[in-house]
Amino acid sequence: MSEDKITALKTSIIETFGTPCAVVDMDIVERNIAKAQTLCDDAGMANRPHIKTHKSPLLAAMQIDAGAKGITCQKLGEAEVMADAGITDIIIATNLLGAARSGKLAALQKRLPLKVCADSTVTLNEYAQAASNAGRALDVLIECDTGMQRAGVETPAEALVLATAIKANSMLNFAGLLFYPSLDSWPRTQVFYDELKAGLTEIGLKPKIISTGGTPNFAHIGKLNGATEHRAGTCIFNDRMMQAAGFASIDDCALQVYTSVVSRGAENRGILDAGSKTLTNDSGGLDGYGQILEHPTARIHKFSEEHGFLDLSKCNAKPQVGDIVRVIPNHVCVAVNMVDQLVAVRGGEIEQIIPVAARGKLV
Repeated sequence: MSEDKITALKTSIIETFGTPCAVVDMDIVERNIAKAQTLCDDAGMANRPHIKTHKSPLLAAMQIDAGAKGITCQKLGEAEVMADAGITDIIIATNLLGAARSGKLAALQKRLPLKVCADSTVTLNEYAQAASNAGRALDVLIECDTGMQRAGVETPAEALVLATAIKANSMLNFAGLLFYPSLDSWPRTQVFYDELKAGLTEIGLKPKIISTGGTPNFAHIGKLNGATEHRAGTCIFNDRMMQAAGFASIDDCALQVYTSVVSRGAENRGILDAGSKTLTNDSGGLDGYGQILEHPTARIHKFSEEHGFLDLSKCNAKPQVGDIVRVIPNHVCVAVNMVDQLVAVRGGEIEQIIPVAARGKLV
């Protein structure tokens, strides 16, 4: 985009919406969707994008139209929003104890057949009750931890215990396995899967879905022999973390926060009107809290709720009060969750407003 178009777009954004404003470039979004689909296609795997990044039925539909098999959600509430929009092939990739005990899981399962994940018999028991209440058996994937050290069973033996429990319960169907390997644990994941597959065969079970996940793990897509599909979220927008991971460049970052310089209290400091309620305090392990396109050597070094504090000591040309700058967030998923709408632009023109319909879901 030319400098003249960027300047004109900044004027349109602040006059129409004010700042801070979350803006997505739809040309980049479409390229990113196509790239993820091609990576999956080339690996012979189904694409099941994670909508936790964009939380938009419109963007999910674009991903499905581009070839995605279905979607991944992180919350039952997100799945409700997607189901309301007519999307029916959904994996919810977290233990849904709260949703199961509240009755929300049963209510949605009554509407459409869901796929959920579990890593304990406690969760399986709650799922069986929810499925019984829904009058429809529930498809369950066993979540396996091979390096990330968050949710998931840590051994094939533990997974077999759960698979056996699923097989024994008429309200549960064994659907497969859910993996999120760390970047260096793919060989360990293969060993885990091979041992587990043998055990599953012995008890008469065959997984339909072997799911791998993560945008940075596109570097390893297809390297788990037996994997059937991949779920990635951040790749639709990208951010500083994906740049640091080597997956994306600045030109691949579709979401930028337009924010005004509202104060220059001293030579080497300034204030943006985008604070922790816009860009969030999630650093993603990086230095500072965002990448300012107009001033690459400027550093957002801390936040209050509505202020971003600028360190301008390394800037030759420093921003002035009233300037509008564009910031690429460190972690785009949490930044999107802070806003009700995204302003979609194309070719330097405002195209539409995209509601962030599935944001803020606690269950």
